[in-house]
Amino acid sequence: MTGVNGATGVNGYARELPGTVFKAACPDCRGSFELTAAALRLAIGGSRRTTFYSFTCPDCGASVRKPAGERIVQLLTGGGVRTLRLHSTV
Repeated sequence: MTGVNGATGVNGYARELPGTVFKAACPDCRGSFELTAAALRLAIGGSRRTTFYSFTCPDCGASVRKPAGERIVQLLTGGGVRTLRLHSTV
């Protein structure tokens, strides 16, 4: 996952810049494509295992879920990707 035409956040809020796209690939069909922030979802959990981004492959329609490390989280939030913060119930 790489960001193209990055975005910057203001006061901690991410915004999508016009033309911001992210390069992604599908592990099922091995398609490579660009997605807008609206096509991606980011879930931030309490661990690496529960932090991931997801999208639907535009080529084959597969639901794709990939782990998101710190750098990917920064790229996606900076590019305006909708983010869900997961909370554990202890």
